[in-house]
Amino acid sequence: MKTHKFLLLFLIITTLYHCKEEKRLPQKKTINPPKNIVAKEEKQIIKAWDSLNRQNTNVFLTEYGKQNKETIVLIKTELGNIKLRLFNDTPLHRASFIFLTKIGYFNTTVFYRIAKNMAIQGGDSDSKTTANMRNKYKNYLLKPEIKKNRKHKYGALAAAKQFEDNPDKLSSPFDFYIVQNKYGAHHLDGDYTVFGEVLSGFSTIHKIAKVETTPDEWPLDDILMTIEVLE
Repeated sequence: MKTHKFLLLFLIITTLYHCKEEKRLPQKKTINPPKNIVAKEEKQIIKAWDSLNRQNTNVFLTEYGKQNKETIVLIKTELGNIKLRLFNDTPLHRASFIFLTKIGYFNTTVFYRIAKNMAIQGGDSDSKTTANMRNKYKNYLLKPEIKKNRKHKYGALAAAKQFEDNPDKLSSPFDFYIVQNKYGAHHLDGDYTVFGEVLSGFSTIHKIAKVETTPDEWPLDDILMTIEVLE
């Protein structure tokens, strides 16, 4: 009899214990992430540097521009510095220049062309590193942001482009030039996007313009540059 009572008591205690354990187990729920988290994840994807290519250029740079609003950059060379201001009303060109500056692309390049009495041009080199960085982003192009009131004045910063087979006037984001002629280079107005201007360093521009070049306007000695974002 005592044995039966003991077994009954054991079963009751065991049953109560399991019931208590079941109550402790969390219930599985399907949780949809809040909209703000989804939006944050999408922004992170857009911010990922490896995602920039010819197919998503406008979307990428539009979002990148919202998150990187700087407009002042500094070009450093052995001949001196050039301080530039980028225009907000050319948002794709501004965002692209800031992007390439921050990833260090321009630090692999040189001023490779001196068009005497007109402009100095930079943003490329014979370096494999430069070529690899261009290829990494599929040599993306920029749609033109040409403004009627934005002229090729003295000190204008503009984007170079392929002249032939380019009816849409797409800019190269990698190649830029600065007008060195004090009277401007107005024969270029309306064909190229002017997206910034020189704030200081005009003497440096003229020093670069005076270097000795080959017949195809390439400096005999490389004019290395580094570019940094100031504000």
